[in-house]
Amino acid sequence: MSNSKKRSEALLYHEKPTPGKIQVVPTKKYATQRDLSLAYSPGVAEPCLEIEKNPDDVYRYTAKGNLVAVISNGTAVLGLGDIGAMAGKPVMEGKGLLFKIFADIDVFDIEVDTKDVDKFVETVKNISPTFGGINLEDIKAPEAFEIERRLKEELDIPVMHDDQHGTAIISAAALKNAIEIAEKDISKVKIVVSGAGAAAISCSRLYLALGAKRENLIMCDSKGVIRKDNENLSSQKAEFATDKNIKTLEDAMIGADVFIGLSIGNLVKPKMLLSMAKNPIVFALANPNPEIDYNLAVKTRKDVIMATGRSDYPNQVNNVLGFPYIFRGALDVRSTKINEEMKLAAVHALANLAKEPVPEQVNITYGETSIQFGKDYIIPKPFDQRLITEIPPAVAKAAMESGVAKEPIKDWDAYRDNLAERLGTGSKLMRMIMSKAKTDPKTIVFAEADHLDVLKAAQIVHDEGIGKPILLGNKEIIEELMKEINFDVDLPIIDPKSDEEIERRSRYAYDYWKKRQRNGITLLASEKLMRERNYFAAMMINEKEADALVTGYTRSYPSVVKPMIELIGKQRGVNRISATNIMLTKRGPIFFSDTAININPTAEELANITYMTSVAIKMFGFDPQIAMLSFSNFGSSDSDLAEKVSKAVQIMHKKHPSINVDGEIQADFALNPKMLKEKFPFSKLNGKKVNGLVFPNLESANIAYKLMKEFNEADSVGPIIMGLKEPVHIIPLGSSVDEMVHIACIAIVQAQEKSKNK
Repeated sequence: MSNSKKRSEALLYHEKPTPGKIQVVPTKKYATQRDLSLAYSPGVAEPCLEIEKNPDDVYRYTAKGNLVAVISNGTAVLGLGDIGAMAGKPVMEGKGLLFKIFADIDVFDIEVDTKDVDKFVETVKNISPTFGGINLEDIKAPEAFEIERRLKEELDIPVMHDDQHGTAIISAAALKNAIEIAEKDISKVKIVVSGAGAAAISCSRLYLALGAKRENLIMCDSKGVIRKDNENLSSQKAEFATDKNIKTLEDAMIGADVFIGLSIGNLVKPKMLLSMAKNPIVFALANPNPEIDYNLAVKTRKDVIMATGRSDYPNQVNNVLGFPYIFRGALDVRSTKINEEMKLAAVHALANLAKEPVPEQVNITYGETSIQFGKDYIIPKPFDQRLITEIPPAVAKAAMESGVAKEPIKDWDAYRDNLAERLGTGSKLMRMIMSKAKTDPKTIVFAEADHLDVLKAAQIVHDEGIGKPILLGNKEIIEELMKEINFDVDLPIIDPKSDEEIERRSRYAYDYWKKRQRNGITLLASEKLMRERNYFAAMMINEKEADALVTGYTRSYPSVVKPMIELIGKQRGVNRISATNIMLTKRGPIFFSDTAININPTAEELANITYMTSVAIKMFGFDPQIAMLSFSNFGSSDSDLAEKVSKAVQIMHKKHPSINVDGEIQADFALNPKMLKEKFPFSKLNGKKVNGLVFPNLESANIAYKLMKEFNEADSVGPIIMGLKEPVHIIPLGSSVDEMVHIACIAIVQAQEKSKNK
């Protein structure tokens, strides 16, 4: 894309459809005069009086506790320099957007039009009662040091200059991991820092706190090595001045283990890189052009561990990995400051997270097959949703332990759940299911393991300790794919068509024939069927050679359902199997039934689907509150379609009176408690949070859950088959890796329950 087109797109993005990037959104109702009288006069007087009596109540009655000021005077804006307060506003708005989308923190951007340190500090102090925290941004050194120091001393809310500490925290986490990969000792490595601005000073200080030695650190500015005999050194530069007999950056890099670039592009030449020690660590963080080009560096030194500030190369040192989550943790315990202990906690949490198995969603986001800890992955990716549940708790805990938290967290599990829900991930239920699966991993067959995504799902199930995968498919292809994604483990690989499986195939065929010989199946036909992976896999379950099964990735749903019904069979008392999808919504999980099996169920079949849905809801630890949906409300239509649902409700009330079910009812009334209470006060669903929706037919259920997936970006788990004897699940054609992992977790939990009931 040409520079002119990039410029045009950037300007259009900021201008249309509404100028700017952030807005204020009401959090309270405001539709009526009564609402407005509570929001403002006269109702607003009551919280004002309470806060006057107890200033801490400001956190109870206002948005202060989740509000951060992004404050700048525009003297050091990105790579643009001193462009002034107003010109820097788009950057500050952008920072506000990042706070919101990554940590659900509200922001006001404040542009202060002064370069005078005293006036700037006075302005920030005067407006500080509005905010729960202060993020200083794009203020040039050395003024930035003085401004931050004074505000930290004089305010009782967290203050952080992100340009200093954000880069320091992220690069320190990356450095910790890079040193581990290089098999070196941080107390012995020789570090060269190119740059002596705010970020360079802060980075160097944090590296020392991490264990580096001052005598092993050389800092350079535009004039060369900062030496003790240099004239007119600032106090910050003097802190890192050396008396070693070296004067140039080129000299300093000879034998160095680590190079940290916080200066200008293309400063480091290949010759300088070649002079470094074995397994050199190079963080070229100048933007947009690094101190040495990434491709040039890796071409020059095959053993280099490289990081940059750019997203188009591995190991991006990006401040968004830090500031949203550090402030989130600080705000959530009402910390009075962001201290060294909290910053180091963030460093260690980030470094540790990079060593954990990477979720498939992160692989997809970054177009990677399998991201793994190593030279090209020493720091988490910015769009890793685990950041919100890992970094803030570490920061909050450090605040508590260092004595600066005014509102300590007591229930850490609840806190993590709250963090996950802030981003609308709806992951609480799946975390619970995954945790339960890990308590007693079962064997699980992946019937189409010779397909990359299926194999990646099996890899996650294995690596996370969720289950014990058995891989079905072409052995040669599976082994090739395993090499591609570094899935280097010894797992059972079974090709139902191979000569190695003749004995098992024959045994399965005979057993199947004995069961189906009076249904037109010959022994020869049975032997042919056992070469087909789904029949073979189902027989593995029947013969107790595996506990659970996931299949369907490459075949249409009906073609996979048939062998499962024939071989696995239905549970006692179940006339027809059905399927439910768990929609992970902002209001919590909601079960949609029947999303995959029964095209147009009768009233009796609809009641059966409802009962099985209630069993599924209970299995996940919820009390069933089920609405049976229609276009009609409680007899408002005499249509056969509406009467079918009404009859199904009557059957449920008669056969299963302990299960809370009601209908027929329209979806909005089922999900809107206020509307329901006003119009249908007699409904059994009043005062309940509906967590199950049973649709009148397959068409409506299937359309509804897929619309929710696409329009509301709600995660879906399923279809979960209900009514089979064994934990067997059929995923939709072309399911994602995450969807397969989710359904595998459910299958394993069901296998656990089945083993308990034996």
